[in-house]
Amino acid sequence: MKSIGVGLIGTGFMGKCHALAWNAVATVFPDVARPRLVHLGEADGELAHRRATELGFARASGDWRKVIADPEVDVVSLTTPNQFHPEMAIAALEAGKHLWCEKPMAPHFAEAEAMRDAARKAGKAAVLGYNYIQSPAIRQIGRLLAEKKVGDLNHMRIEMDEDFMADAETPFGWKHEAASGYGALDDFAVHPLSLIAVLFGRVLRVVCDMAKPYPDRALADGGRRPVETWDIASALMKLENGMSGTLLVNRSAWGRKGRIALQIFGSKGSILFDQERFNEFQLYVTSDEPTEQGYRTVLAGPQHEPYGAFVPAPGHGLGFNDLKVVECRELIRRIEGDRQARTIGFDEGLEIERTVHAMARSHEQGGWVNVR
Repeated sequence: MKSIGVGLIGTGFMGKCHALAWNAVATVFPDVARPRLVHLGEADGELAHRRATELGFARASGDWRKVIADPEVDVVSLTTPNQFHPEMAIAALEAGKHLWCEKPMAPHFAEAEAMRDAARKAGKAAVLGYNYIQSPAIRQIGRLLAEKKVGDLNHMRIEMDEDFMADAETPFGWKHEAASGYGALDDFAVHPLSLIAVLFGRVLRVVCDMAKPYPDRALADGGRRPVETWDIASALMKLENGMSGTLLVNRSAWGRKGRIALQIFGSKGSILFDQERFNEFQLYVTSDEPTEQGYRTVLAGPQHEPYGAFVPAPGHGLGFNDLKVVECRELIRRIEGDRQARTIGFDEGLEIERTVHAMARSHEQGGWVNVR
C-alpha cells in the first residue's frame, strides 16, 4: 500500500467533510495506507493557514494553483462553489492529479463535457461526491432489487427536501445566482439522480416544472436582488428499464432537514427509505402469509457492508460524515485500479448532468423531452 498525498481546495462545510474523511479513512479501513495531508488552498493566505492548522494539512496557500502544482499532491479534493469546478478540475487533471470533486460537475453542460473529456485524456481517477450511494441501507436495497425480492419493478418515487431556503428573510447568497446553476435541480436533484443511477439505470424521458417561492432576497448591504435560481422542481420520468418515476425537490420545505425519501414498487412488494432515518428501511413482500403481511423495518447492522467497519453492533447507527469516509475508501480503490469500486466517475456523472439539463429544457419548453 502506497500513501497518497492529498490537496484540498475549499474549506467550507464540504471541505471539512473531505478533511474528516481523509483523516479517518485509514483508521476505519485498515487495508488503506494513511493519506498524507499535504497542501490546502483557500481564497486568501490567512484563512488557508488557519484552516490547515485546524484540519491537519502540512502546507497552505491563498492560491489554488499552488495546491495543484505541488509535486507531493497525488489527489485533489475540490469542494469550492459549483461555478469554479470546471477551471479547477481541468487544471488538476491536466497536472496529472487524481480528483475528488463535489457535485454537481458544473453549471453548464458544455463545461461538464469538458471536465469529462479532461478526465478521459488524463487517465486519472476522477469521481464525484455522491456520498448517499454509499449508505449500507442503500447498498442492501440494491442487493434486494438484484435478487428480485419485490419482483419486477414498475414505479419509483423520490423526493429531496431541506429548509435552509425556507425563510423568506434568508439573505441573497451565491446559490441564488444563475452562475451557480438552476437551483434545486442541480444543487439538489443530482443526489436523488445518483441513487436512480445506481439502483435503476438511465433516465430516458422527462417532463419538469420549476418554481420560485420568493422572487427576491435582501442584500447584506441593503436593498433587494431578484432570485435567479429555482428552489423547487417537480418531474415525471421514464426510465430505460421500463419503470415510471417521479422526482420532487425543494430547498424551501419548512421542517425538512435532510430528507431523501425513496419509494420503490414492484410486482411482489415495495421498499421505503428516508435519508433522515438512513440506518433503516422498510420492506413489504407478498410472499409473507396474508395474515402477517405488512411493512417490516430492517435496521442496519454489521451484516450490511460497510457498517461493520465503523460499529460492531446493530442499532448504533452511522452518520453523514461516515458516508464520506466510505466514499473516500472507494475513491482510493478507484485510484488503485479497482474498476468495481462504488464510485460515480465523470462519465457516469455526465449522464446525471444530462438528465438535469433535459429537465431544465422541459421546463422552458413546457413538455416531455428526451434526455439524449
